[in-house]
Amino acid sequence: MQLVVARIGRAHGIKGEVTVEVRTDEPELRLGPGAVLATDPASVGPLTVETGRVHSGRLLLRFAGVKDRTAAEALRNTLLIAEVDPAATPEDPEEFYDHQLMDLDVVLADGTEIGRITEITHLPSQDLFIVKRPDGSEVMIPFVEEIVTEIDLEEQRAVITPPPGLIDDSQAVVASSRDEGEDEGKGQDQDEEDDGA
Repeated sequence: MQLVVARIGRAHGIKGEVTVEVRTDEPELRLGPGAVLATDPASVGPLTVETGRVHSGRLLLRFAGVKDRTAAEALRNTLLIAEVDPAATPEDPEEFYDHQLMDLDVVLADGTEIGRITEITHLPSQDLFIVKRPDGSEVMIPFVEEIVTEIDLEEQRAVITPPPGLIDDSQAVVASSRDEGEDEGKGQDQDEEDDGA
């Protein structure tokens, strides 16, 4: 089975390195030196990881045969794809591969059906489940343990305890306009103090 493990970003420096947006919980395994990765678009690859290092919190990779900034920049936005055994699971029991989570039923703790996971979006701060509701609408659910309390692969379901307003807009807690006005006033006072300093 093929899994997208990263997306190539912009070139870094002049020696062929690229920044990488990691989409795997096991970058040292999937993106380590010697790893051979398929690509999307396929015409760019396969690519073999030559070196990897972390710089300012970002993973930088250099691929065999990519020796300068021009060649590195030509790889921008390419998806890196690893071949993974469908029966394999991450070492950490609290982690999951995307293919394990796709099509899980999403339910509340009391069993109320919310929908089915149709997509998983990887953001820098967290992952999101895109859940299709029975009425055809979609809702985004952050994949964080405060909200997603259980993943049961045997029962093929994800149990959630959503905060007010996440699932039902009518339950959303709206900040009063008076509170917003106070916050704006505080910001203005601070700006005035900064100007006077």
